[in-house]
Amino acid sequence: MRVQQAKDIIHHHLPAPKQIRLPLEEALGYTLAQTVIAEQSIPAFPQSSMDGYAIRYCDKERELPVVDKIPAGTTVEKILTEGQAMRIYTGAPLPQGADTVVMQEKVDLSDANTIQIRDEALQLGDNVRPKGSEVRESIAMLPGTSLTPAAIGYLAGIGCKDVLVTAPPRIQLILTGDELKPIGTTLGYGEVYESNSYQLKAALRQQGILHVESRHVPDDRSQLRAALENALDEADIVLLVGGVSVGDYDYVADVAKACGIKQRFHRIRQKPGKPLFFGTQNEKLVFGLPGNPSSALTCFYLYVVPALERMMELPQRTRSIKTHTTHAYSKKPGLTHFLKARYDGHAVEPLHAQESYRLQSYAQANCLLILEEDSNGCAAGDEVYIHLLT
Repeated sequence: MRVQQAKDIIHHHLPAPKQIRLPLEEALGYTLAQTVIAEQSIPAFPQSSMDGYAIRYCDKERELPVVDKIPAGTTVEKILTEGQAMRIYTGAPLPQGADTVVMQEKVDLSDANTIQIRDEALQLGDNVRPKGSEVRESIAMLPGTSLTPAAIGYLAGIGCKDVLVTAPPRIQLILTGDELKPIGTTLGYGEVYESNSYQLKAALRQQGILHVESRHVPDDRSQLRAALENALDEADIVLLVGGVSVGDYDYVADVAKACGIKQRFHRIRQKPGKPLFFGTQNEKLVFGLPGNPSSALTCFYLYVVPALERMMELPQRTRSIKTHTTHAYSKKPGLTHFLKARYDGHAVEPLHAQESYRLQSYAQANCLLILEEDSNGCAAGDEVYIHLLT
């Protein structure tokens, strides 16, 4: 299976997006799935945008007595008559009869509490926010809007408490391998710390998926099948990590089929991540990621992240860009290579430690340098494509 073929197959089998209603404060990063209607105009009254004086524009040449003050939060409507001014503060409602606010720096205030305006550039309506200037009683936001901090602030400002968004899929991790031990224990001979759950949960949080269940199972067919059947009952996407190759203890592909999962592909012509498995059961997706941490993370970025973004209707990001490489790298034709690399905005540098079990260089990487299947590698200065990770 070529890389692009695998991506196309995954895209073809993605389920329709689902929806969930969330409190506004929990909606950051999601995509709006409803039309939001403003139930009232915002602001609901003409509002001062400055600390200054509310006046009638036709009185700007006169000396005006300051007859009252209006702080923000005033709930009693004031009335301004001809030949008067009122002290007003930012956010306060304009008194009835006023049509302009003159900045406090543009007046001379006398001891008798009268003002003389010194603003030759003053125009009718200056420093006044008209009623409904933020939003009128109508459509405030359309489906498909990305809920950024500003969007959430805007919705809060019109009194919106909760929103219907495209739901994040429910995800379960199943980590396989007798050799895996939890952090905090002492490693015995032949044992390693389990790290894939940490990096994959962190990567999922970057996609807005905060709650992920994970389970470690030994290299045992019956225990793996029980864990997978349970996960399929609870999750929309199952990520199996490890056990996807063709060794004597690699049970994932066979157990997945025994659970009724339709294999869509197994093995891709790429490095790292060659043994990647993908299958479906109705609308549920099952990814079998290699156990080597670097391979697992590469497959996650290349195949799982695009699936999540489409299922959550997140904004399309430009991840593949063209640049130049700072160093040569040789490979044999036959596999697409994804090299851990660092892009500085001008050129890309392939990093050390490209082996699939090593994360040290991945911790410094912000992209993957792509060397196509048929190529022999690249020379320093060659034009190449990279896949941005963030």
